[in-house]
Amino acid sequence: MNTLAQTIISAKTGKTTLFSAGQAGYIIKSSSGQLLGIDLYLSDCVERLEGNIGFKRLLPRLLAPYDIAFDCLIATHPHFDHFDFDSIPELMSNGTTHLFASVECEGLVRELRMTNDGITYIKPGDTYEQGDFTLHFVNCDHGTGAPDAVGVIVEVDGKIIYEAGDTCLRLDRADEYLAFGQPDVMIAPINGAYGNLNEEDCARLAATLKPKLTIPCHYGMFALHGGNPGLFMNKMREICPELSYTLLTQGEAVTI
Repeated sequence: MNTLAQTIISAKTGKTTLFSAGQAGYIIKSSSGQLLGIDLYLSDCVERLEGNIGFKRLLPRLLAPYDIAFDCLIATHPHFDHFDFDSIPELMSNGTTHLFASVECEGLVRELRMTNDGITYIKPGDTYEQGDFTLHFVNCDHGTGAPDAVGVIVEVDGKIIYEAGDTCLRLDRADEYLAFGQPDVMIAPINGAYGNLNEEDCARLAATLKPKLTIPCHYGMFALHGGNPGLFMNKMREICPELSYTLLTQGEAVTI
């Protein structure tokens, strides 16, 4: 069993805990112990399928697909660092995990010859109840490369966690993101490539939504993706110094 699995299993129940799995991957453990995984990248499939050393995995693999049985998973769009082509079938092999995937992921599911049992294809505006988790899928803007991409607002244990997904800055959609209340946590990219928020964009989004805690993501995994957490810190201090933020190392947890 890998390091992150041990950390997740040993995390005490009675509290809501958020774990960083690297890249844009996060795991939420509810107070009762149920597990939600968002955009988990656990393999090396991006480099293998893209054939480019710029997509070589630069962070260690801290979790194997068979280490933990998730109650539900989310794949916000079909890019392989969000829909892990090698790991999704293994994560779903227990027959109990439910996958919520954006509509264009259906082609990948067919390619993998997975059945539709336990898979729901989602679009902005959809809401689903799954155990301890209420999942509100919202718009994001990842450009023409993934027009079906979504963000997700997770309600769990009375907390609101906004995971922006891969998106550029769309302050015109702030009311949509705030429709369920002020986020306790906002997770958003800072890499500034492939149409994503950069460090300043993330700080500007935080200044608009005013989450209690901002966590940057989508940096450190691939050489070609960019993202500078130090610059993000400077922009937060410059644009919204009153707001709290933290940097999570891969495998680190924070109690919400």
